[in-house]
Amino acid sequence: MTADPRRDLLRHQFDLTWALFEYHLDRLIPEDFLWEPAPLCWTVRRTPDDTWLPDWSDTEPDPVPVPTIAWLSWHIGWWWGVALDHVEGRPPRDRAGVDWPGPGKPTVDWLRALRTAWLTATDRLADPDLDATAPFPWPNDPTYTVADMLAWANAELMKNAAEIGQVRLLRGALGEQ
Repeated sequence: MTADPRRDLLRHQFDLTWALFEYHLDRLIPEDFLWEPAPLCWTVRRTPDDTWLPDWSDTEPDPVPVPTIAWLSWHIGWWWGVALDHVEGRPPRDRAGVDWPGPGKPTVDWLRALRTAWLTATDRLADPDLDATAPFPWPNDPTYTVADMLAWANAELMKNAAEIGQVRLLRGALGEQ
């Protein structure tokens, strides 16, 4: 495959974002995940069958709940998994079918595995693939390409990584650790 400035820029942006995320992933402890930073927050809750159910609303609540690290990490797994499904040509998973692995190492390992799968899939994309109409998150809008989808995924990862970092830092600053 020949060098493509778009691919190189997208990969550089992803690698920088991931390196910043690793700073927080390396420092997360299990207790960080379910810490609730405000009375109004979204988290994931253990169900009677020992799985985790994320808080969710199909319409944006007002005010918007503050998410826990657990919810944010589940959210990354959901949108990234769906984006990966599209890149690999699989039917996209349903939000309700995305299982959060639980606090601590299981979730960190899950996110790192998604990174590996993402890089494997996106490294295979050729120029025509990048120029194709994006199937997600703008369902088949011809003004957005797969390259736009990759840029969106980088931005979404950057935002969620910063949110996780902020909640982790806030917990430490408040002496909750």
